[in-house]
Amino acid sequence: MLVPRLRRGTRLRSTVIAAVSACLLSMASMLAIASFDAVAQALPDPPSPVTGNSTYFDGLGAPYGGCGLPQADLDSQDFVALNVFNTPGDYAYSTRPVPAADSAKTGMWNNGLNCGRYVQVSISDFCTGTNDGAPGQAFCRNGSWVSDAYNGGTLTMLVADSCGDSNAWCRDDPYHLDLSKPSLNRFVKNGTTMTDMYPNHFNNRHITWNFVPAPNYSGDIKVGFLNGAQVWWPAISVSHLANGIHGVEYLANGSWVTASMNGDMGQSYIIGGTTSGANAFQIRVRDVNGALINGGRVYSFTLPSTCSSQCSAPYTQVTYTTSGGSTASPSNPSSPSASASPSVSPSASRSPSASPSASASPSASVSPSSSPTAGGACTATYVITNSWPGGFSGDVHVKAGAAPINGWTAKWTFANGQVISSLWNGVMTVSGANITVKNQTWNGSLAAGAEVWFGFNASWSGTNAIPAVTCTSP
Repeated sequence: MLVPRLRRGTRLRSTVIAAVSACLLSMASMLAIASFDAVAQALPDPPSPVTGNSTYFDGLGAPYGGCGLPQADLDSQDFVALNVFNTPGDYAYSTRPVPAADSAKTGMWNNGLNCGRYVQVSISDFCTGTNDGAPGQAFCRNGSWVSDAYNGGTLTMLVADSCGDSNAWCRDDPYHLDLSKPSLNRFVKNGTTMTDMYPNHFNNRHITWNFVPAPNYSGDIKVGFLNGAQVWWPAISVSHLANGIHGVEYLANGSWVTASMNGDMGQSYIIGGTTSGANAFQIRVRDVNGALINGGRVYSFTLPSTCSSQCSAPYTQVTYTTSGGSTASPSNPSSPSASASPSVSPSASRSPSASPSASASPSASVSPSSSPTAGGACTATYVITNSWPGGFSGDVHVKAGAAPINGWTAKWTFANGQVISSLWNGVMTVSGANITVKNQTWNGSLAAGAEVWFGFNASWSGTNAIPAVTCTSP
């Protein structure tokens, strides 16, 4: 039985913003619903990958999705909603943000702290029974979960909304994902887009997913003011993030002040001017690991002239200048499990839409390098995607040869003492300097000529030579 997850209805945050926009900044800061001291602490990422039920929804509410951005301003139109609550059997609880006293009830939405991150979603088994999310009822009752031709289709999707509905999907299943409906026919398997999964082959299938870095990241963050924002209530949204967002700080009277999150809209914060009542602002941003992005880069901007009294549009993007911090944004961000962002100097200045130039690369980085090596039925290409003093990010692209393969293994030996700290999209074993990476269950079967990749973060010192990588298939 095919049942979409119902929308909550139009969001009402613009009404709230208008009601409080006349308050003094100090009062607005106190009225901001969520501060990190008041809500439950950040949840750890789930074991990776995890399996849950999937539903779909037509699009973000108006004017904002749960993260505080209009749909048109998202970095990707392939997006998902995460569960606000983890309350199996309790469909009435509705306190948002979830306070620290109720931390066990916090869902993967994580009080907005997982906003702006990406998940890699893989299609899993089809339900032959009833999978309607009815409260207190089993998933796929009177049926079973079966594998079919759609299993293994993958798509990388942006966390942009929240699921707080009173049904079993959003309450009983901690790893439930609510998928953008148009994305259901954009999943890719063996290099081919599966354009016919919806409507006849979906039925709220099982999916397997895990957090991944922002794909092909370049440029820098985007900053915009929300509807109702003004000098005394400067509500902003921060987007286009390399590695999620867990905090914003603003400079006020020479000191850095922690901004309050705007409700649980995880990319929206209430900041303040450089002095009381000023329309000039300086901010810095912390990523999903709590590290200052780009080595503590400071972003300076003013309230646009179109917001002279208050911003009337849902979202008004601003241009900014930068100072301090790193000279370039990472082209491939750290894995969510990394402990810190790379930190280099000196400063750089660019508008939100600019991409880092070659001259702005960290001094320790190298141009993307690759070493394709044949091995049996597949080839493997090793690429350094980003490098900074003491660390680097890399990808290995595995490509099937002239015939399909069912499973692959990539091997190489580091010659300069490099050590991998995290790896995604593969299963790694290490023996001294010898690295072996096998496929995950969902990315091992490749059609002739098809390609998949896995990525990693690692440390290096002095020399970072490109190793020869072999690829074999059973």
